[in-house]
Amino acid sequence: MDNIILYLLTIIQEQCKTICWLLNLICRYIPLRQWAFDDSHSPKYQKFTTDRLPLIKPFLKQDWQFLLEYYLWKYGKPVKPVQRRNGKSIPEDVFCPLCGAPHHYLYDNNGGNGQYQCKICGQTFVTGDVVTSPLRFVCPYCGHSLVPKKDRKFFRIHKCVNPRCSFYLHNLSKVDKNLLEEDYDKNKYKLHYLYREFTVDFFRMDLDSLPKNSSSLKFSKHNAHIMSLCLTMHVNLQLSLRKTAQALYDLYGIRISHQQVANYARTAAIVIKPFVDHYEYPKSSIFTADETYIKVRGIKGYLWFIMDAASRSILGYQVSDNRSVGPCILAMRMAFRGMKRLPEKFRFIADGYSAYPLAAQQFARELGDSFKFDITQVIGLTNDDAVSKEFRPYKQMSERLNRTFKSTYRVSCGYDNYNGANYNVALWVAYYNFLRPHKHNHYRVLNPVDMLEGADNMPGKWQLLILLGQQTILHLQEQQEAGCICS
Repeated sequence: MDNIILYLLTIIQEQCKTICWLLNLICRYIPLRQWAFDDSHSPKYQKFTTDRLPLIKPFLKQDWQFLLEYYLWKYGKPVKPVQRRNGKSIPEDVFCPLCGAPHHYLYDNNGGNGQYQCKICGQTFVTGDVVTSPLRFVCPYCGHSLVPKKDRKFFRIHKCVNPRCSFYLHNLSKVDKNLLEEDYDKNKYKLHYLYREFTVDFFRMDLDSLPKNSSSLKFSKHNAHIMSLCLTMHVNLQLSLRKTAQALYDLYGIRISHQQVANYARTAAIVIKPFVDHYEYPKSSIFTADETYIKVRGIKGYLWFIMDAASRSILGYQVSDNRSVGPCILAMRMAFRGMKRLPEKFRFIADGYSAYPLAAQQFARELGDSFKFDITQVIGLTNDDAVSKEFRPYKQMSERLNRTFKSTYRVSCGYDNYNGANYNVALWVAYYNFLRPHKHNHYRVLNPVDMLEGADNMPGKWQLLILLGQQTILHLQEQQEAGCICS
């Protein structure tokens, strides 16, 4: 019996040694926390990453006379004016932009080339340079002030030029030294800390403004029923404008031009859009987003969709002529409308495009910690990593939504202008959220409305949608008037 116990203990000890050896091998050569995307941490892909927010220090205006009194009280002696020993003088109209000190207290800092330094507050400035900006951006890694480098259409790029910045040295160490032997090879990689300061405030843009050239609902030749027939054939049945006009003539003997069908669609979109945008959709803790391509006069445009993963409702949408972060922020604002804070364990699932993390960063900066979230990026078409394998079904929801929209978009062969694209997308979103039966919802609509349930046919539902849109517009106007009176 003792020999059996001794034999078993020997086996256990051997197994323990084997387990320790395997753990040592795993810890040394196989990282326990693997990166989600190994390629994204390569120096080649560093330019597609979004850096963290900088430290923001406000510009505080000071009083030079108060500083003189403070120095006299603290040190017991006054600050004397600058003594000029070279015979040169500083113009009398030059003063410190920070504290307002006159030219008597200013040093000529670069030999008469226009740079000065204040003796009282220590501010260095250049004549004519705008240094009284309300904010100053500081690198979060080294504490040096960021330098504006490039001006783009919607933003200004600030850069940390400190050669000893830890962020710069870390990125430089990841680049092979053999790749840095040629001239200007460092410009191929994103090594320095960069921050984009947006010159357009996308959080103050009005999402409810009506487009121009909107017509009324007063019918001179036809009536509301014919208008709803046009919407049913054009939106529900995916007929083009000319085919809609031809179908009305072939089926009902109604003579109507395709331009009149377009006018009806545009007017209906203007009226229905406020109801669709301000409807209180049920919102879960998972949003999914994607962008797709459209054609406007043969030129590529973009359409952004944000949908709720649980209800499958479209919460935000935006048509744009560019793929920058601005339209992405506007679509997110529509999706987050009515939310005071994000739910717990909130996830925003998108592809690997860099506009989504940058937009999320701007939400955290503008709205605080209540809207601070990370982007879960599903990259590629195959599940090569754990993140893609887990969240691929949510990404596929957006892809199916794009295919469903493209089936209605192909009949138009593109749009004539962006106003037409906005009208068409607004009508399609209204149809998708309130009128279209969905297979995953047991062939019921996504958002049932009691008033629409009482309609017998689809033209009647379109007329009721227009009525709901009119009521929403009146309600928004009353709120705006009440706000003006209170202010």
